[in-house]
Amino acid sequence: MLVKWMRCTVIDRRGFERGQRKWAGLPGEPGFRGQGGGWSRERPGVAHIFSFWESRAFYDSFMARSHDRLAAAQAGTYKNIQVGLFDYRFDVKTGFEPRFTDADVVRVAHCKVREGRVEHFSLMQEKVWNPAMAGSPGMLRGVFGEAPGNEFLVLSMWQSAAEHGKYRAERVERLSLRAQTDADVAGLSGAVVQLDPSWTV
Repeated sequence: MLVKWMRCTVIDRRGFERGQRKWAGLPGEPGFRGQGGGWSRERPGVAHIFSFWESRAFYDSFMARSHDRLAAAQAGTYKNIQVGLFDYRFDVKTGFEPRFTDADVVRVAHCKVREGRVEHFSLMQEKVWNPAMAGSPGMLRGVFGEAPGNEFLVLSMWQSAAEHGKYRAERVERLSLRAQTDADVAGLSGAVVQLDPSWTV
């Protein structure tokens, strides 16, 4: 599976949201698995969209054929778009499906991992972070993905912002120490995204 993460600064909110509804045509595309997104809780005006494809080949075919027609509705409504493509590595919790209907927020963490630390980082994700997240009330499911250049994406879906906030307050610092995150990670950015149900495809 391929995970696509887009971030952009929206300059015409109504136009952007109107254009977002045009993506309802995606389910007819071969290899399309699901899409959802919403607004950053920390940075007003920043939109995040996550889409899932069965494979890179299906995604490339969509980009070559239908993407520009669907995207045209949002032209001029945003700036500073950043797009990341990540290959699925494993589930966070079990049975990941690209479903957004039961989630309130998505937490996305983008990690740039130091040379020589990729194996340790992946192992810690599996042995320390995943069980902690999977055991947290309100955490629904998630996915761990990798991109060339030692870049990783950890995407987790939560029933509510409050549940995610509790997990962050109570456990993240302790887990970071246990996983030696500072030794593995050269750069970390991310967001908590308030999902907008009308963007779910």
